[in-house]
Amino acid sequence: MSEVRRLYLLDTNVLMHDPTALFRFEEHDIFLPMVVLEELDAAKKGLTEVSRNVRQVSRFLGQMMNGGHDFENGLELLMPEGLNISIGSGRLYFQTSEPNVEGLNHAFKSKADNQILQTALQLEAQYPDHEIVLVSKDINLRIKASIQGVLAEDYHNDRALDDLSLLYTGVTEPDEQFWERHAVEHSWTETGKTFYRLHRVEGDDWYPNQCLRLAGDNGMEGLVKEVTGTHFVVQVGEDFQHGQRNVWGITARNPEQNFALNLLMDPEIDFVTMLGTAGTGKTLLTLAAGLAQTLDEQIYREIIMTRATVSVGDEIGYLPGTEEEKMTPWMGALTDNLEVLTEGDEGHGGDWGRAVTNDLLSSRIKIRSLNFMRGRTFLNRYLIIDEAQNITPKQMKTLITRAGPGTKIICLGNVEQIDTPYLTETTSGLTFAVDRFKHWPHAGHVTLKRGERSRLADFASEAL
Repeated sequence: MSEVRRLYLLDTNVLMHDPTALFRFEEHDIFLPMVVLEELDAAKKGLTEVSRNVRQVSRFLGQMMNGGHDFENGLELLMPEGLNISIGSGRLYFQTSEPNVEGLNHAFKSKADNQILQTALQLEAQYPDHEIVLVSKDINLRIKASIQGVLAEDYHNDRALDDLSLLYTGVTEPDEQFWERHAVEHSWTETGKTFYRLHRVEGDDWYPNQCLRLAGDNGMEGLVKEVTGTHFVVQVGEDFQHGQRNVWGITARNPEQNFALNLLMDPEIDFVTMLGTAGTGKTLLTLAAGLAQTLDEQIYREIIMTRATVSVGDEIGYLPGTEEEKMTPWMGALTDNLEVLTEGDEGHGGDWGRAVTNDLLSSRIKIRSLNFMRGRTFLNRYLIIDEAQNITPKQMKTLITRAGPGTKIICLGNVEQIDTPYLTETTSGLTFAVDRFKHWPHAGHVTLKRGERSRLADFASEAL
């Protein structure tokens, strides 16, 4: 029995989110209601990510229109230049007549979402041999569609993973049989670091710079430095948990923080991602490592910090001043952590601490807005992207491709606190970065689990 052919009716927000959605439905057909074209036209002006996506959709449609105007049989989905997408045999249809579904009152017909739903109901009557599927990122429209008996789905093609629980954590804790299962073929010391070459067994799943924590008598904290088909090499990690080996006065308080400092302080690692809830020390560790490598070791010229300017509450209006002054209210995390890093031996920096903080801010730490990143190239910079969970995959690509020779990029965030509309835990740019870079030998990832802020903050995160 042949599979039922599907006709996908796309909501406007799907195309606003991913312009290439037109080509993601393989052999199935696509239908665009007239109200979707009108909403796209209304959103085309501006410099936002949504406006750029809408203009790209219009260009795609224009290219397909050049291939012919047989609207009755649908337009052929032509491969756009520069896109590496396998396009199936599906065709693109437009709404050519006004929907007329009996039993719907005037209020139902007035709103754009309801017009899309009305079109879906008419298509079900018009094409009984097709399965009509409404695709929308608007959960309320999907609920209304289900009430009316219309099959509705979220747009899944933009997901990095099916479920957040599948996301690479960067840290693994094997059992006590690890050394017996993986025979040590060779061990050596190089530049003061100890390495073990171990034999891989069936079912192994190792990634470069994966953090390895072994408990028990033969315990060890190490990092996987090389992975081949038959072997993998483990380097014993440096111990930053004690005062003798600290980073800008900061010591790691748990194994995950120790792994994070190992990744941050390794000049061979160009890209680091760190996930963790509030208070796990993401920003503090990153800034400490940045200051040590910028001011002490002079590996980088300066630290650049940026973040997505998404408000949690109401907007406070326009901010005066330069780009850096406008970004300062968003960078409270930077100034808070710098106060910790510049405290005196007594634990309170006083006026001196504040003066040093201001001096560091003005001399070696630059605050930049995401809006002005396109077209730039950063040479020998230590680039921190804070609140990266609010960045789309396309924005993440724009930022990471700014890196010139000698630049290190660190992405920090908590995917459980996403404030950007239509972004979810599985579609965030941070999730994409973690998943796509885990195989690259010059990237590392660690998920921080334990809060180290205060007993009050720890209790509040659990109790509230």
